[in-house]
Amino acid sequence: MLPIKIATHPSFVTFCIFNTYNLTITMKIYFLFVLLGIFCMPVFAQQIPVNDTLNRTASFNYDVLGNRIDFSPETPPLIQIAGAPKAFYSNYWEFGDGNFSKEKNPQHVYENPGEYEVTLWATNHYDNGKTPTTRPQKVKITAVTEPYKDSASLNDDDFSLQRNREPMPEQEMVIILSYKNNKDFVTNGKLYLFYNEQQYKANNFELTDTRTYHGEKQIQDKMFAYTNDIDDKEILLASAKNEVLYLSKKWQDTTEKINLPLTLEESKAYYKNWSLLEFDNLAPNEERNIFFTMRTTPEMLKDTSAIITVRSIYVPDGNFDNHKVKEMEMEIVTSHDPNKMASNATILNYRLVRFKKFKFKTKFQNNGEGPATTIRLETEIPEMFDKSTIEIIDLYPECPICPKNKEVAFSCIDTTFTDTKAIFTFKNIYLPGSEQKNVKEYDSTKGFVKYSIKLAKDFHKKKTKSRTEIYFDKNEPIVTNYATTRFLPGISIGAKAGYMITPDLDNHQEYFVGATISPYKSYRGYLQAEIMLSRSTFDDFSSFTQETTQPATGFIESFAIENLEQHLNFSLYLVPISYRYNLNNFLAIGAGVQLKLDLSSKYCVKTSGEYSLLIPSEGIVFRDDTKDFTSLENFKDTFNHFETGVFAGFNVGFARIGPSAGVRYVYNFNTPHEQIQLYGIWKF
Repeated sequence: MLPIKIATHPSFVTFCIFNTYNLTITMKIYFLFVLLGIFCMPVFAQQIPVNDTLNRTASFNYDVLGNRIDFSPETPPLIQIAGAPKAFYSNYWEFGDGNFSKEKNPQHVYENPGEYEVTLWATNHYDNGKTPTTRPQKVKITAVTEPYKDSASLNDDDFSLQRNREPMPEQEMVIILSYKNNKDFVTNGKLYLFYNEQQYKANNFELTDTRTYHGEKQIQDKMFAYTNDIDDKEILLASAKNEVLYLSKKWQDTTEKINLPLTLEESKAYYKNWSLLEFDNLAPNEERNIFFTMRTTPEMLKDTSAIITVRSIYVPDGNFDNHKVKEMEMEIVTSHDPNKMASNATILNYRLVRFKKFKFKTKFQNNGEGPATTIRLETEIPEMFDKSTIEIIDLYPECPICPKNKEVAFSCIDTTFTDTKAIFTFKNIYLPGSEQKNVKEYDSTKGFVKYSIKLAKDFHKKKTKSRTEIYFDKNEPIVTNYATTRFLPGISIGAKAGYMITPDLDNHQEYFVGATISPYKSYRGYLQAEIMLSRSTFDDFSSFTQETTQPATGFIESFAIENLEQHLNFSLYLVPISYRYNLNNFLAIGAGVQLKLDLSSKYCVKTSGEYSLLIPSEGIVFRDDTKDFTSLENFKDTFNHFETGVFAGFNVGFARIGPSAGVRYVYNFNTPHEQIQLYGIWKF
């Protein structure tokens, strides 16, 4: 219940004072305040705005008619998103006996008397509030008055994966695994569910609950359990040509596989986590459901246009390796909008994408009161993709490709192009509206187009985004979210070598080799670090005159001294960070910080002096070479002469990857101040 502050609410105070104005007895006034406060509570509570931080809960009502129950949901009021189609709920029910429904108001017939726990998951669409939480309720069946009918959903198939909603960070979703025995004998087998793809650093899901209703046993051992080899002597396949086909060990089609160990190892390499269940006594044509509650983690992939997958493997007969694989794609969402664009190209490795095909999927839902006969999807195609390579790989409603330049009266899909868009048009179809009478399944009002596309010949490493405008007949368009693509930074290692010029040093010669590290083939701006080792030689020459005056005579003794230092240094250059910018494919500029440290210094100091005597009174200079001297000393030092500086320069050649040549001007804050680097670099 919301907190009520009676005494501080202005309308309450006015109302209460007005009604107690003529009363003079203090106790009566107090009593009336309390009494009126009780009546004012509901009025005041209605004036408090809805706080979306409060939990919203979905519940339901039901009527029991023998062993049949009619259900009706009770959901919180919807908070309409401005400008969006009309908000609504979609419902998913679990009846507590292994059956489920996606109808709004389902009827369910139970087979046996007993107490069953029923759960409703309500998902809000075009709603600005939080998704309602789930509270199971128990229903009791005391008598069987109607024959039980299994709510089969697989029809001719024997294996499927479904979900009740798209994954949203920090929200629960349910995965329904349905399996069926299409053989003419009772079988025992296995079921695997793989989740959390290895390519993502953080886990997207936590498996919090597994609900089984037919004695399926969950195997805790992390080791895979393999079956025996297939017995090709006894297994026969029916043919459409009224022939009998013998199944050999090499035979394998796209739906049934025979190399179970290989499939399991591939799945284990692709996914981090898996669940294994064993089932027994599955009768011919019997269908069963298993329900997995998955909670999405806070660290879930933040790309809300990303497609992630879970995979299931069905081994219908544990005596053989025959199995089927189903992979379910899901789009990560931040709201349950049924009109959405998603892609598996959200995160790309630039080194490996040249010849790959990428998948995009646009989903839509008719929220009208009547059916749609023409649906047009105008999809933006970023310039890095080649529109001419688009291939439709799946769609709903299912229909063929329209013939070119021909009017048709049958259902088909037409694909046309503008400079920046691909336009998919469903013609002559029937897609019911969610508000249409007698429409019970919201899924029947949904559709999608899934297509593949390749990269253009000249594409760059830059982010892209695209979205779709969806037109239902002649109505205003509904605009989807953006489907984004971005590239992993990757690592580019460069080999660098060159020559350094320091004008302030005599006879300076310095060669260096080094390595660079930067993102792989960046489009425009990027950061780069470098390390270099150099060998340098240079001279440091100085000369000066040292004079001494004799006090007694006034004569001046003079030494003309020359000092020559010859240096040999091994130095470490470090560029901890620099910013580089590619102007185009062949020219780049950059600037950064450079540090230098002499790892090893050797220098020889040669000093010589010429003696002379000056007699000032006579202006005569006498040379005495016997007093001349020469000395030679050697010195060593390590880790000295630390320098810091800044630089700017440019590269010409293959700026993004490959060989190039460059020039760099460095200004050091220590002496010598100026340095010029000439170098070649090859980035891999």
